[in-house]
Amino acid sequence: MTKLDLQALLGGNRRALAKAITLVESRLESHREQAQEILEQVLPHSGNSIRIGITGVPGVGKSTFIEAFGLHLIAQGRRVAVLAVDPSSPIGGGSILGDKTRMEELSRREEAFIRPSPAEGALGGVAQKTRETMLLCEAAGYDVVLVETVGVGQSEYQVAGMVDFFMVLMLPGGGDELQGIKKGIVELADALVINKADGDSAKLARITRQQYSSALRLLHHASGFWTPRVMTCSALQLSNIDAVWDMVLEYRDQALAHGGFESRRASQNRDWMHQLIQQMLLLKLTTNPEVKRLLPVLEEAVAAGRTTAYAAAREVIAAL
Repeated sequence: MTKLDLQALLGGNRRALAKAITLVESRLESHREQAQEILEQVLPHSGNSIRIGITGVPGVGKSTFIEAFGLHLIAQGRRVAVLAVDPSSPIGGGSILGDKTRMEELSRREEAFIRPSPAEGALGGVAQKTRETMLLCEAAGYDVVLVETVGVGQSEYQVAGMVDFFMVLMLPGGGDELQGIKKGIVELADALVINKADGDSAKLARITRQQYSSALRLLHHASGFWTPRVMTCSALQLSNIDAVWDMVLEYRDQALAHGGFESRRASQNRDWMHQLIQQMLLLKLTTNPEVKRLLPVLEEAVAAGRTTAYAAAREVIAAL
């Protein structure tokens, strides 16, 4: 990436931003080195956005909500980046990457940048490079970054570990759904937002809100300055979208007043470093010539019962 491309990126050029993200997502070592150089240069220009993670059960209307939410933010003078993490095929590795077609109006806006990325099996349904992509989007001047994840599962804590505000979208009629959703997700949520609260479902959504509010009161929440909220909205009818954004702003103000933003992001950066150390060690392990020679032999010995898995693992580490 040339100096001119870097200046274009910092100036908010979407083509330059897309080019930088492609380098970040590449598996080629030469591209990774270029990406890290870019990240070092843009780091002082990052960190100025509100990072919002959005997850929810299939069919809850995540894309419809994000489009309505994004258009509202643009109307408020914001620039919005949407990092939509698509599920990858476990067989071929391909992904649907359909978010741009599902957010047709938002994708046409100059103030918006939508980047679908395949999850590639990353824990929590979050693409491995999403953290670095967020930094690039912030450096390009996007002051709200929305991370849409694959869906609800216990490993979604990875999402909460990279955003400022974690929002779980729910459907009206919550009894069975409340039983089905993982408790860990609800404990991490800064807000539960019941979407599709319109038409015949409006009354049901109000009842569901009461049920969720009661359930949240029974759960411990880590943030001392914030009590998780339960809200209703209709992305299709554009109802209460403004109230959801006002809630996020209220959270941000309280977090800033109590030092929550700085401490949370500092903790997230430390955790990220430890994750990268583990990934790099694993990569070094799997690419080591001696380990590659030894591994099939040890696998056969363990399978045949001639040695224990622990002894084999120690031999692999010793070879490294």
